Amino acid sequence: MKLLTTVAATLLLTLPILAFAGQVNINTADAETISAELNGIGLSKAKAIVEYRKKHGPFNSADDLSLVKGIGEKTVEKNRKDIQVSDAKK
Repeated sequence: MKLLTTVAATLLLTLPILAFAGQVNINTADAETISAELNGIGLSKAKAIVEYRKKHGPFNSADDLSLVKGIGEKTVEKNRKDIQVSDAKK
């Protein structure tokens, strides 16, 4: 019973953290938003994503994130459901 209570308490404490993660359009979001929404992407990597986008144009797919130095395929995979790709505002 004690184990069940511990597991339930842990789940309840982590739910608010999970609720804040959400989808992000990597073609329009700023670095702060990207780093807040994607797991394993800190502000430094998020800034690299924005710089890559400015230099090379909009991303065509989530897989294109792996073209950014420091972003690997594993990071893309664990965030795939939260990565949106649409045309950048013109």
